[in-house]
Amino acid sequence: MSITANWSYPTAIRFGAGRISEIADACAVAGIKKPLLITDRGLANMDITAKTLDLMEAAGLGRAMFADVDPNPNEKNAAAGVKAYNDGGHDGVIAFGGGSGLDLGKLVAFLAGQTRPLWDFEDIGDWWTRADADAIAPIIAVPTTAGTGSEVGRASVITNSETEEKKIIFHPKFLPTVVICDPELTVGMPKFITAGTGLDAFAHCVEAFCSPHYHPMSQGMALEGMRLVKEYLPRAYADGSDLEARAHMMSAAAMGATAFQKGLGAIHALSHPIGAMYHTHHGTTNAVCMPPVLQFNKPAITKVISQAANYLDIDGGFDGFCDYVDELNASLGIPKTLAGLGVENPDIDRIVAGALSDPSTGGNPVKMTKENTTALLLACIG
Repeated sequence: MSITANWSYPTAIRFGAGRISEIADACAVAGIKKPLLITDRGLANMDITAKTLDLMEAAGLGRAMFADVDPNPNEKNAAAGVKAYNDGGHDGVIAFGGGSGLDLGKLVAFLAGQTRPLWDFEDIGDWWTRADADAIAPIIAVPTTAGTGSEVGRASVITNSETEEKKIIFHPKFLPTVVICDPELTVGMPKFITAGTGLDAFAHCVEAFCSPHYHPMSQGMALEGMRLVKEYLPRAYADGSDLEARAHMMSAAAMGATAFQKGLGAIHALSHPIGAMYHTHHGTTNAVCMPPVLQFNKPAITKVISQAANYLDIDGGFDGFCDYVDELNASLGIPKTLAGLGVENPDIDRIVAGALSDPSTGGNPVKMTKENTTALLLACIG
């Protein structure tokens, strides 16, 4: 089955196999004549990256690339990226990769023309208005995984390497001008990345669906995003060349990131400090935390999760949904506890403090306190 479409959200999304061939036209639409492709180290030498650079060069756009990007990108990566951008005289960014490359690429396009330091733009109140909006460079986003949905987001998650905290940097113009969602670019993902990124999309949908905030459009996207993950993540995991499954997972990723405008919750509130301190894979950390968080929130989400279970053809209401999550995690090789991710003898107090200060906390259906968050974390540790 071939899936090809053009959507607008409000960014223009070019969706379908082989559409990376349109990278030069996407740059033209965005007004970019000398792009800097920003990706992570793991992708720097892969065929999909070389092909994209070849397409850029053939169109007279050069083949400049910056790939000094960590799995959890930080302010040092950002500074190096801004230097490469300004030294090269670039006029736009192609953010290429999973969440790391996309987040860092968007941030470089944002920061390159600013005079204030990075942390002045943290997503607190109206701090985003401090930016010179006219100095923000245009962005083309090309996801190569199906999970974070950063390609349709107005923020970047950046680790402060000194304090080991994940921070959200927000501005409306982080939203790319054009997104190319080409499922062929995700075919080479290793199984553990397919699983972790896919479950990141699932976590976005689940938390958005359970958030107590009012956003009925997000509610619908979250529910359908869950269905796509349920139907197609096992297929993508079993056969990485299944383009239909890969395409539907790219849709689920974009839907989850759109849906979480409604809010996230304790899964992400825990995952952010754990990832910042122990450098765990974000989506996989979300997957480990999900079962304990579902039980933690049970008093407030039994009805809504039962509704989701009904839509997903899962028997047993809330308990049936939780059993399904456990079975899905196991089938995708996800550890049952954080120890399986290498998080041993963690600093409980620091993680709890980080979780309680994380913006995701405000979207959790049950109020998070030091006491109940500590108990929740201990359940995740096992």
